[in-house]
Amino acid sequence: MPVSDPRTARRAGSDSRRLPRYAAGEIDVPFVMRGSVEVIAQDTFWEEHSHPTHELLWNERGASSATVGPRLWSITPSVGLWIPAGVPHSGWTPSGTWHRAAHFSVREVAPLSDRPVAVEVTPLLKLLLGRLGEEELTPQSRAKAESMVLDVLAPAEHEFLLRFPESGLLRPIVDTLREDPADTTTMAAWATRLGVSSRTLTRAFHAETGMGFAQWSATARAQHAIVMLARGEGIEEVAERVGFRSASSFSTAFRRVTGMSPGRFRSQ
Repeated sequence: MPVSDPRTARRAGSDSRRLPRYAAGEIDVPFVMRGSVEVIAQDTFWEEHSHPTHELLWNERGASSATVGPRLWSITPSVGLWIPAGVPHSGWTPSGTWHRAAHFSVREVAPLSDRPVAVEVTPLLKLLLGRLGEEELTPQSRAKAESMVLDVLAPAEHEFLLRFPESGLLRPIVDTLREDPADTTTMAAWATRLGVSSRTLTRAFHAETGMGFAQWSATARAQHAIVMLARGEGIEEVAERVGFRSASSFSTAFRRVTGMSPGRFRSQ
């Protein structure tokens, strides 16, 4: 079973990496932008850390996730994540992912946003970021590519974001769907199990996540599905494993959350 929550991934025995915590601009880096690429050999949990630089995360192949406080973002080849300098975050990257990152000097680059925000990773942006990785690039060409990167960086229309409720009341529901996204226990059944009214649960979900139970659970299932689809698993199999009786109903729900069909997502 895939794990879309880094905290669950850590319990599952993945490799764990520790990085320092820096305040924004604490280190004066000698570059405007610098990228890195790594093919992840083993499921990897990145313990909470922060950078002196702004960071853009995306994947050449596969899906990963990053957590900032109670919010969990899915990161894919088409939707990345901008994390402002100094913002603590943790992450989870499954094996086989082609992981990409770019760091931006706080002295040279104004933040795209003062909070984490999803970024549309267009073919042009990928091309420009790849060009910045060329060692023989002249200073003039580098400056031009950096300027173009800043020009095309833009928030994504859809962000694969889920806020985890943190109250003890909702914890059993959250833990169940983390461990088993195929669980289809209804709101009414949960209310009976937890000894409260459905209205109480509904109000709690809206207050803590900004979503109703149905929307929140559909988003949680979509995040699990993103990992499986990115690994190339079949749509019908994924639909069953995240609690849908048919591929068509899964496709409708997945499109509602992500803005694209499962087939289109898998072909990225």
